[in-house]
Amino acid sequence: MARWLPRSTDLTRFCQKLNRVKTLEDDMMETSFNRCLSTIDLTLLGIGGMVGSGLYVLTGTVAKEIAGPAVIVSFIIAGFASLLAALCYAEFGARVPKTGSAYMFTYVSVGEIWAFLIGWNVLLEYMIGGAAVARAWSGYLDSIFNHKIKNFTETHVGAWQVPFLAHYPDFLAAAILLVATAFISFGAKVSSWLNHVFSAISMGVILFILIMGFVLAQPKNWSTQEGGFAPYGLSGIMAGTATCFYAFVGFDVIAASSEEARNPQRAVPRAIAFSLGLATGAYILVSVVLTLMVPWHTLDPESALADAFYRRGYAWAGFLVAAGSICAMNTVLLSNLFSLPRIVYAMAEDGLFFQVFSRVHPRTQVPVVGIVVFGLVMALLALVFDLEALVQFLSIGTLLAYTFVAASIIVLRFQQQKGDVPVPVAGSRPNPEPHEGPSGSELKEYESFSDKLQLVDRDKSKEQREPGQLKAAFEPYLEFLSDFYPGEVVTMAVVTLMVSAICLCSILVFGNTHLHLPTWSYSLLLVLFSLGFLLSLLLIWVHEQQHSTQTFQIPLVPLSPALSIILNIYLMLKLSYMTWLRFAIWLLLGLLVYFGYGIWHSKENLREPQPQRVSARYVVFPGSSLEERVQAVQPSSQPATGLPDTDIDDCKR
Repeated sequence: MARWLPRSTDLTRFCQKLNRVKTLEDDMMETSFNRCLSTIDLTLLGIGGMVGSGLYVLTGTVAKEIAGPAVIVSFIIAGFASLLAALCYAEFGARVPKTGSAYMFTYVSVGEIWAFLIGWNVLLEYMIGGAAVARAWSGYLDSIFNHKIKNFTETHVGAWQVPFLAHYPDFLAAAILLVATAFISFGAKVSSWLNHVFSAISMGVILFILIMGFVLAQPKNWSTQEGGFAPYGLSGIMAGTATCFYAFVGFDVIAASSEEARNPQRAVPRAIAFSLGLATGAYILVSVVLTLMVPWHTLDPESALADAFYRRGYAWAGFLVAAGSICAMNTVLLSNLFSLPRIVYAMAEDGLFFQVFSRVHPRTQVPVVGIVVFGLVMALLALVFDLEALVQFLSIGTLLAYTFVAASIIVLRFQQQKGDVPVPVAGSRPNPEPHEGPSGSELKEYESFSDKLQLVDRDKSKEQREPGQLKAAFEPYLEFLSDFYPGEVVTMAVVTLMVSAICLCSILVFGNTHLHLPTWSYSLLLVLFSLGFLLSLLLIWVHEQQHSTQTFQIPLVPLSPALSIILNIYLMLKLSYMTWLRFAIWLLLGLLVYFGYGIWHSKENLREPQPQRVSARYVVFPGSSLEERVQAVQPSSQPATGLPDTDIDDCKR
């Protein structure tokens, strides 16, 4: 019976396969894509992904049903929360200018299986999101024509009464997705130009709404006679923040496009900052004018802006609002269709997804197979499926990606950069692997004496510490942490931090409602898990981190990513149990794909080092001058070479 059980070495090797990280090329600017996008192009892509139908629908819904005029405060808090996640994406997009967004960022820092699951969830997020926006676009256009399109379809095609299927086939939604797919397949420059046109019209309409709105504003609509500024109190503001947070999820299209940016180190951080700032400003100002034009409790959640102008006697303005809404939804469609094939391409290029999706068209320089296939899938979803029940599913995939990207920032910031060599400190274990790097007080081990031996400079300070090592100021108090490899303590602390955050948020969300904890245990658990979170944060902070002036870096690490992690987990736990059930089913399907295909075809699997025979090694000991003494060292795993001592002495001389 025991012989059928896996050995510990096999389990260790299997776990190492699951957590192996992606090896980046020396020249990360080399790509099969066309680097043609400027900072303005990326900024407009980000604005198009964020300022969609939510500006015309979400503001009225939150104002009337959740927060009242205090929806303004909700958007301010949501914008700040989104900024924490956006800064993490900005740092990764500048440091790793490769397509793939959250999938790629997780792969280079956390591990393979986690990256695949993130990519798998983002894939579904974009498919459902694009199909849902197409149906909203169709419904909005149909409402302008008094639902004649819907009535014609139900009369001549028929209506369905099947669970999970739409009441009637939405041919208009499928058609707009197919048209958008055709434009996207022409190349990044064509997609960017089309996005410029729709974004310009949308921003022009927003400017018109703001000017007319402030002209028609009536401050009495915020007075106590109308319910006041915050009729639902602080709880309403925070509930509105959770809803408004999802209005800013489109900025990751910028990170997904970094491999097509001309200068990603500068363009990606700037584009994310500009687009998020403009989108936040647009949401806040539109909320101000909307709640000042008419009393908040009389808003129509379905078409708040158009209805507000109509009630103030400007019915013609409703047509401009409708045009702006349709253009805004077009930019969201383009954003989804632009990002999705590139993330699939990144997964296929790494061998974790089917290889056919890694093909890039030689003329247009875009992953045309992925664009066509997933464009057709999105059109099919929009044609026949009822997507209202699945729209909430989008949130969990986005929040999970944000969480892993924030954790990846901490892990990567406290790792050594490629080519760095750890400098041993007092009490630390020496690195057993042979390495080459800058000269210093470490031992340098070579497999070839004649090719590798060289004179080195010894100006490097012995006290210089590498990323992941304990800071010198804390070594007298935390000396036991010096026995770990650089970055090892930080990785364990990040895991502890995430577990503490999950437990803390679970108590906050379910402690009084589902668990019915008594006050003393509720308070005790909050204190314990808060201490665990803060101690993990402190343990990370006492280690050295990378300091680079070449690319953008998020400030206040590890505090900023940690705040993003706890916020994202809190919002995830606020989702319904049906959303979590669907999420679990989708994860199981993803694991089947990974263990059935990805783990065997991964390019990192091919890069795993093969055992090599080494007859002798040479260890170079630093001396007091530029000369070095060389000693032949026999590996313990091999028998002696039988060389006489005189031969070794000759080598030394």
